[in-house]
Amino acid sequence: MSMVDPGSQRQEPNQRENDRAEAEICRRLVSVLPHTGVSIAHQDPSLRYIWARNIPPSWSRGPVAGQSDEDLLPASVATRLTTEKRKALELGRSRDLELQIEDGRRTRWFQVHIEPEFDQNRVVIGLTSAIVDATDQKRREQTLSALLREVSHRSKNLLAIILSIAGQTGRYSTDIATFLERFRGRIHSLSFSQDLVTSSNWRGAALGELIRQQTARYAANPDRDVVFTGVDPRLNPGGALHIGLALHELAVNSLSYGALSRPDGRVEISATPVGDGGLELVWREVVSGDEPLQLGERRFGSIALERVVPTAIGGHACLEMLPDGLRYALTIPADQFDLDQ
Repeated sequence: MSMVDPGSQRQEPNQRENDRAEAEICRRLVSVLPHTGVSIAHQDPSLRYIWARNIPPSWSRGPVAGQSDEDLLPASVATRLTTEKRKALELGRSRDLELQIEDGRRTRWFQVHIEPEFDQNRVVIGLTSAIVDATDQKRREQTLSALLREVSHRSKNLLAIILSIAGQTGRYSTDIATFLERFRGRIHSLSFSQDLVTSSNWRGAALGELIRQQTARYAANPDRDVVFTGVDPRLNPGGALHIGLALHELAVNSLSYGALSRPDGRVEISATPVGDGGLELVWREVVSGDEPLQLGERRFGSIALERVVPTAIGGHACLEMLPDGLRYALTIPADQFDLDQ
């Protein structure tokens, strides 16, 4: 009469319970894969797929069992992937690589981890691969890299503008106190324009907002003393900085010699489309009294208005004193505007 080990009888139900628990874990893991951007696939030593879960649509939209990477992917991608898998089979070590696949009009990136599987004798019997869709991460990295390059480029441009202002201000200043006063004002003007550019995620600044920002602190009553009419496009960052400087010079001159220095004076600013997408910006000072307005000395302010700013933006300008006040007209080319607004 054979004897049955009571211990083995207890182990069989326990083993069945463990198997059911493992199967439930696997089922749950597979059920969440579609929400993770992760794919799992298993291949035999000939690199034919045995099974796969959540394969990306850019690889295959149907079953992959029995197929190889050459059947599913573009030739160049399949060759690279197959080469790495054969190395994993040969060396018995995991491999990692990144793949780039054209999916219609879009490019998608995948990070692939290849893990060899062994039998009890440490003989490689297949491969299991984890495929992670890294497209969003890659695009974030590309965006960040582009932004860093843009910041570097704009910083260099800003430094060039500051150096130019420093040189020209020094040339037309009689002493250090005069230089510091004028230089600080111009640097503050640049910083205010830069704030507008930064707050728009480097897209630029709306012309109307730039005018308000550069003139408000020089007018006793900005809403009454400075009137803006016409179109209000968004200037690109470079255009905003240079035109902001021109507005600053006009406002300072007006406060010192012109309409903003008199209770009866006002500034009328208009923006009118001209040519092929360009714009004419006109600054006009008027007073109701009989005392004539002045332009002031032809120092850096005049040079900036007539030469520096127009040259920087590729436009042209006219600064003149009319019988009833100062008039400044600046033609701004179309390439100084944000076309995506």
